[in-house]
Amino acid sequence: MKFINFSIVKFSFFLTAGILVARFKLFIDFRYLLVPSFVLLLIFWTNSRKRIPQKIFFGIITYSCFLFLGATLYQYQTPSFQHQHYSKKISAHNLLQLKVKEVLKKDAYQFKYIVEVISNHNERSNGKLLLNIKRNSTTTVYAIDNLLVVNSKIEKIPSPLNPHQFDYSKYMKSLGIYHQINISNMEILNKSEGQATLRGQANKLRSFLIGKLKQNNLSENELAIVQALVLGEKRDISKILYDDYAAAGAIHILAVSGLHIGIIYMILLYIFDPIKRLLKSEKGINVLIIIMLWGFAFLTGLSPSVIRAVTMFSFFAFAKIINRDTNAINTLFLSYFTLLIINPNWLFHVGFQLSYLAVLFILWLVPIWNKFYYPKHLILKKFWGIITVTLAAQIGIIPLSLFYFHQFPGLFILTNLIVLPVIGLILCLGILLIFLASFNALPDWFAFSYNYLIKLLNSIISWIAEQDIFLFQDISFSFNQVIFSYLILITIVTYRKLKKQKIVLLTVLSLSILCYTNLLIKDYHSANELIIFHKTRHSLIGNKKGQKLEIFKYDSLKELGNNYPIKGYRIYYDINNYSEKKMPTVFSYKNKMILIVDSLGVYPKNNRVDIAILVNNPKINLNRMLDSLKPKLIVVDGNNYKSLIPLWKKSCYERNISFHSTSQKGAYIIR
Repeated sequence: MKFINFSIVKFSFFLTAGILVARFKLFIDFRYLLVPSFVLLLIFWTNSRKRIPQKIFFGIITYSCFLFLGATLYQYQTPSFQHQHYSKKISAHNLLQLKVKEVLKKDAYQFKYIVEVISNHNERSNGKLLLNIKRNSTTTVYAIDNLLVVNSKIEKIPSPLNPHQFDYSKYMKSLGIYHQINISNMEILNKSEGQATLRGQANKLRSFLIGKLKQNNLSENELAIVQALVLGEKRDISKILYDDYAAAGAIHILAVSGLHIGIIYMILLYIFDPIKRLLKSEKGINVLIIIMLWGFAFLTGLSPSVIRAVTMFSFFAFAKIINRDTNAINTLFLSYFTLLIINPNWLFHVGFQLSYLAVLFILWLVPIWNKFYYPKHLILKKFWGIITVTLAAQIGIIPLSLFYFHQFPGLFILTNLIVLPVIGLILCLGILLIFLASFNALPDWFAFSYNYLIKLLNSIISWIAEQDIFLFQDISFSFNQVIFSYLILITIVTYRKLKKQKIVLLTVLSLSILCYTNLLIKDYHSANELIIFHKTRHSLIGNKKGQKLEIFKYDSLKELGNNYPIKGYRIYYDINNYSEKKMPTVFSYKNKMILIVDSLGVYPKNNRVDIAILVNNPKINLNRMLDSLKPKLIVVDGNNYKSLIPLWKKSCYERNISFHSTSQKGAYIIR
């Protein structure tokens, strides 16, 4: 862990800590802490070297500055600290001028865009919104830099209505987006071309190239892979093909990121090495490499993930330009620090986290392994390099991948042994393919050969994905387990460098904390609860008994264990013991009498009922039922007409009876 001594690593750590603090402590204006700390830093700058106490105080002030800097930068990305943010003047109807910033993947019902607010009611404004436009045969598809005028309601992006599901609102918040607009194409009052941006021009170029590719002899799946690998456009990849790549442990090649930029960087170094030796100067070569990397970023549409990856490797090239013989990990953290200064929200992007962890562990572990063994034979060197790089990257991201995706591809080494040797060739040939296609000069034999190569790759990936026995799915992994997994990894790797007393202490401490955490999780997961899930047009009630789950349902919906919303719920609580039963009519839970009233509208008269659950649009006179049973709570699930809910709600409020609609408040839980 020698790299910990580098100042930039320490600065990055405190900058990160500041961003995290601000994310959860927004009520403090860190600007008022940042300014005094910088003043104190300047005061002690000249005197810090004279005495030890002053050195210590100077260090504390320095790290505090970076802590407060991270917090301040994050705060001023939030609406609360932006005076012209659109959220300051939200009304029932908002006349908005919007500029399209990004085109998202469409779904079956909507076209999706990220838009920048230019004005609200003709007043200057800022902030980003999620724009959803209903799909139909007449819906116009918009491009980056288009200006739109709409008169619409601004709504919050809804959180999931069932527990332990993917939170899209939280994901959009990490992008700096807090609200959405839902409109039809007819509600767009005006459309025009806005001032061209670099990213807009990049996307026009990418759209042009994709159009040219579609004119050539490429099959649908193969065309989608080419677009993803070379142009960073993965919206056309089918779900089946995407799932195959995920199951095979090759999902990383479908998104242009650090892997692709790293391969291109290494290829460029290899190509220009003879020229560098001939000229006896590498400054000009590295400048050219940086230009070409950013040229590739422009080709892929200047997406945030590509910008981050190119920035990372640009720092490596720049270090050579200025003749700084610096540690690679130090350079990595310098790029990390710079990117967080530019956009603190990137810290919460999964791709950002995985990319930097993968590269960090490669730079850290591979040299250590090479000291123990490094083959002399050329072919063995190549295979050893692929294995060590793949294994190091996978070790670095396993805990975080389990936390986010709940699966582990056991054949990832086999996959990467196949993919990595050819991915460079595929990238280079893909760039050449696109170049020739753009000038209508693509030979049929070349298109056919490249199509066959990608088809062969897809077939191999699909075969690996079919080996279900090696794909470990539905793994429950908490954030605490992520933290302590990395502690244990660090402990194991640094075993030979730390003193035995320290290593034993750190190991015991990490394992103890991990075991204690697992016991707490297990105790929490063993708690019992009854949950009325929200699912449109279906009624689902879960009875969780420790690590067992019973689902009460009607016969119309089958095999729920791996479907929404049961799957996410099971994974979170690590439930494998699962069963499905027919929906009861009356049952008792924790001394509460629960009645389920379905479409037949049959219920026992004058019986004690604590909770009545209305499902499948029951044909009843609710007022009469309430007067007869006098329940304490009425729960309405997602299997009811929305038009009935306000009427039922009014009847309950008139009698001072609690009312809960899962379509409005989410799933109802009894613990």
